[in-house]
Amino acid sequence: MTETNENRLSFDDAVAFVEQNKRAAFAAMPVFGDDDDDTAEAAEGARVFILMPGEDEGWILRFIAGPFFASGFAAHDIIPADEIPDRVRELLFMPTRCEEDWLDDQIQVLLAKLTQAAGIGGQMPDYTAQPVKGASSEAVFPVSFIGLDKPH
Repeated sequence: MTETNENRLSFDDAVAFVEQNKRAAFAAMPVFGDDDDDTAEAAEGARVFILMPGEDEGWILRFIAGPFFASGFAAHDIIPADEIPDRVRELLFMPTRCEEDWLDDQIQVLLAKLTQAAGIGGQMPDYTAQPVKGASSEAVFPVSFIGLDKPH
């Protein structure tokens, strides 16, 4: 196991961690503009998968996706266990904690809080001091932010 993966858990191990410890685990993937454009260099947003203790069930999977520095999301859902794509099950998850109100923060602030709570946030910028950009109700985000349009 490499040093960067030292504390990371497979999906099944992350589920067991959440059920046993009543804490969260997360995985995040950057979004680079249009998926068909190979020239994109900087991430424009992220997809975040958070396994959390469930109220009625042992765990739930939250899926939050959207652009950085915007208050609107492309996705803010709970994915049922029987609909979780294989590529999500192949991700490595980091044990952390997550407060319910964090899920309403801008995506980069959510990531900063999750990584800080996991003990790996020391190199993250202070995103809480950045200005908020709002998204109007008619805003449409590219499907690349959601990333669930591809076959499992």
